[in-house]
Amino acid sequence: MTMIFGIPVAALMGQLLVGLINGSFYALLSLGLAVIFGLLRVINFAHGAQYMLGAFTALLLLTVGGVNYWLALIAAPLIVGLFGAIIERTMLSRLYQLDHLYGLLFTFGLALAIEGTFRYFYGASGMPYAAPAALTGAVNLGFMFLPIYRGWVVIASLIACLAVWFMIEKTKLGAYLRAATENPTLVQSFGVNVPLLLTLTYALGAGLAAFAGVLAAPVYQVSPLMGSNLIIIVFAVVVVGGMGSILGAIITGYMLGVVEGLTKVFYPEASNIVIFVIMAIVLILRPAGLFGKDA
Repeated sequence: MTMIFGIPVAALMGQLLVGLINGSFYALLSLGLAVIFGLLRVINFAHGAQYMLGAFTALLLLTVGGVNYWLALIAAPLIVGLFGAIIERTMLSRLYQLDHLYGLLFTFGLALAIEGTFRYFYGASGMPYAAPAALTGAVNLGFMFLPIYRGWVVIASLIACLAVWFMIEKTKLGAYLRAATENPTLVQSFGVNVPLLLTLTYALGAGLAAFAGVLAAPVYQVSPLMGSNLIIIVFAVVVVGGMGSILGAIITGYMLGVVEGLTKVFYPEASNIVIFVIMAIVLILRPAGLFGKDA
């Protein structure tokens, strides 16, 4: 049996895959957080609840409406994004001129309300969601068996992350969004509907969280608490990458997922805290984050 640093290759690669899968969810969720904070200056504590809503929407679409996984992958982010747009337009937009703390407290309360509602109706235990038939089974790579669905999660999240990065950094719409953040009055004087842009931005962040939730549903069980267990780690990822840094959120998400996976191999006791240790070190050495701009 081939060994690397005294660890069997199959075990090492297996944990690397687990790290990449976790990193895929970290990247998608931290990207949504970075988009919302970078463009709206809102710390969105409801992000974990929106991730959970995506998974539950997919489950309910299947059980109630018979909607399959592929349609749910499109429909659930649209539904949750619409819900996010309504929340932003009717409630969150009133807090933009106030201290960041008010937005944080509002989204934290919203997250608790959503999670509490779903826990009341569905209980705290998880519910299974089957992967589509086309993505079941595994591929023999020689040194390990790769579950097809888990490989799909990594590819789908990478495509989604790069598409959002391209849209914000390289397109005219992205330029409008960034300009509206810097000087909304000037942008509005050119005839651009800034409030609508801000609403669409929050809807995009919520939709990304829901997309991650649909991807996660067959991997983890669908539970009202699935978002609250993940959101603290995702906040740590955003801090390490740099608050508001789109590319930083993507790279750091995958990187910290892999680091976490490798830590489970070499020092399992530290695997639950390694991301927070890295966050503490980054905050001491570079408070703006690895990819953030210094004030």
